[in-house]
Amino acid sequence: MLFSKNLTWNPDGQHIYVTGGSTGLGLSLAILLVKSGAHVSIVARNQNKLDDALKELENHRQHSNQKLAAHSFSLDTAEESAAALEVVCEPHNGRAPDAVFACAGSSKPKFFVEMSAEEMQNGMTNGYWVQAWTAMAAAKKMVRDRTKGKIILVSSTLGYMSFVGYASYSPAKHALRGLADTLQSELMLYDIDVHIFFPPTMYTPGYEEETKTKPKITRDIESTDDGVTAEAAAVALFEGVRAGHAHITADMITTLFRASTRGVAPRHNIFLDPLYDMAAYIIAPIWKRSVDKRVREHRAEHREYLVEAGFFS
Repeated sequence: MLFSKNLTWNPDGQHIYVTGGSTGLGLSLAILLVKSGAHVSIVARNQNKLDDALKELENHRQHSNQKLAAHSFSLDTAEESAAALEVVCEPHNGRAPDAVFACAGSSKPKFFVEMSAEEMQNGMTNGYWVQAWTAMAAAKKMVRDRTKGKIILVSSTLGYMSFVGYASYSPAKHALRGLADTLQSELMLYDIDVHIFFPPTMYTPGYEEETKTKPKITRDIESTDDGVTAEAAAVALFEGVRAGHAHITADMITTLFRASTRGVAPRHNIFLDPLYDMAAYIIAPIWKRSVDKRVREHRAEHREYLVEAGFFS
């Protein structure tokens, strides 16, 4: 798009499906949607967390007839994702949701040489397939039901670039970008809008979990990233969808990466995006050199770490 659209999307009265809706970004987004008057269905694995999340959603109910629901499913496979969608749609006469936000996912940062084959596979499952299977099920149902809906995927700033520690995570987030760009083109055939969100570091329970395995050098590089709360990320995502942006960001550094690596994704603004691109032309190489310098300086410490960990035994 040449210019930013007016804020036109209004979820009031619509059925919105949010995966990963029990905590973090998914829960914060679900609360925003409930406050906007939407019927909201959330899916996640942990039933106890879902029960707590549903109580939280009830606290923000705007209308007595709003339908709020929580269901426990694993979305690791196409079959489970399709089954979850069918259950979610049952209270709505079996009709496809008006919008699907695929927020499910997790990360386990580690050095590539320390990862097991299973951890690499889990990176793609938890970072890509849990969203891709949901998108596939949603697209098929929307087309069959002739629903002019929305499908929203969640990538990361690491879907535009990457650095040490994210060998099992960043490829999945790059893959989601490829999927979103493809579907943004293909699903025009059915008047289905596709968006993808590239949040920076988000301070969520998932973030706390990933720090348990995150290498020191990765933490050092990220120390300059202010990050955002799940609530702030949810607002950025919500407003980006309302504005009709194909690629949605929540901070300036990711916006610069978006402008410089946009490819054929639609522009947000014909005047601002070239300015961001010019800024990224200068800033991105400087940032990359600073990261490379940190990694090189970490070589001796890293080798000592590997020795102590028994890697060379």
